[in-house]
Amino acid sequence: MTAESAARFEALEAQAEQIMGVFAQTGYERIAPAFIQPADIFLDRIGEALRNRTYVFTDPDGQELCLRPDLTIPTCRIYLERNPSADVQARYAYNGPAFRYQPDGGDALRPREFRQAGIENFGDADRERAETEVLALALEAVRLAGLEQFQIHCGDLGLFGALLRALPIPERWRDRLLHQFWRPGTFHTSLRRLMSPPAAWRDDGIAALAASLDADDPLAAEQHVAAYLDAHGLTIIGARNIGEIATRLVSAAADMREEPLSDALVSLVERYLTVSGPPDAALDAIAALAREAGINLDEPLEACRRRQRLMREAGIDTGAMLFDTDFGRQFEYYSGFVFQLELPGRGIPGQIAGGGRYDGLLAAIGAERDAPAIGSAIHTERLLAATGGAP
Repeated sequence: MTAESAARFEALEAQAEQIMGVFAQTGYERIAPAFIQPADIFLDRIGEALRNRTYVFTDPDGQELCLRPDLTIPTCRIYLERNPSADVQARYAYNGPAFRYQPDGGDALRPREFRQAGIENFGDADRERAETEVLALALEAVRLAGLEQFQIHCGDLGLFGALLRALPIPERWRDRLLHQFWRPGTFHTSLRRLMSPPAAWRDDGIAALAASLDADDPLAAEQHVAAYLDAHGLTIIGARNIGEIATRLVSAAADMREEPLSDALVSLVERYLTVSGPPDAALDAIAALAREAGINLDEPLEACRRRQRLMREAGIDTGAMLFDTDFGRQFEYYSGFVFQLELPGRGIPGQIAGGGRYDGLLAAIGAERDAPAIGSAIHTERLLAATGGAP
């Protein structure tokens, strides 16, 4: 280790101890999640943007593992080891490395191995108060480290989900659009495609197979598809298994029976996703859109407004925040309020910290039920560089 790298490491550790002190004062228990994690949990939940940047390997026993690309899921696993029912409130803090592949080899601000200091808050039913607490702690931590000028960029995927649930569209279309939220090009293409009837099946046999499948009996549908493939001497080529093929056929057949989306519904969704500005003004614009469309978003909008009030009471300048309806960060497990502390104009190196709500993640990785959860992580190398502390 060179003298420069040793000095940088010492500066990072000193900064991290300051940050961990902030978290400890609020009752967050310090933990140390394992570096090596089951790969399937991450690959299924982190999203396309990071899936291809995760280091995956197979151990001698044949188990597929990965180096943790972030610390939220490892912390969730610790919580579930202690509380399988996910019915206990707990607060954890951590500081340690994460690992992500960088196509160009990375640099000082985008290394393959980088450090995160963060917190995870589980089981707090007062969602808006927990969101306020997590953001306030992230702000206190970066300011204590010396960061003064930055932008709070935020959004709310729960509000977008509420909009989709208020529209008269099939549940599978809502799920499809929510899943594609993090890929704007794919999202808008899919939304526009729902305005037109699906193309007719090219193969009458496949059309008949799809029409015969029972959406309420996935096992029978899978067996029917397997029997069809065997009868016709067909072999699966590609990554999809028979169950996934059956699900896609059932969905496609159901789409053929649906009325296309109206121009008005598509326009409403697209207009919603252009709303941007200070949170109060953005929420007013969303309320106006809802009134114009004749849909009721009063409950989710009031939850957002309550969060704004709590943040102001906590000393957060909400008028200086930027709320974008199309903002969702990179991880696809987020389900509600999301935020990022940014240095405007700096791109990825300027993304100093971020976090958000992920209420469905615990159940997805093994909890007995859904549970409220929110967290935040600080990219400490970037913070050190932004405050002039890096040698």
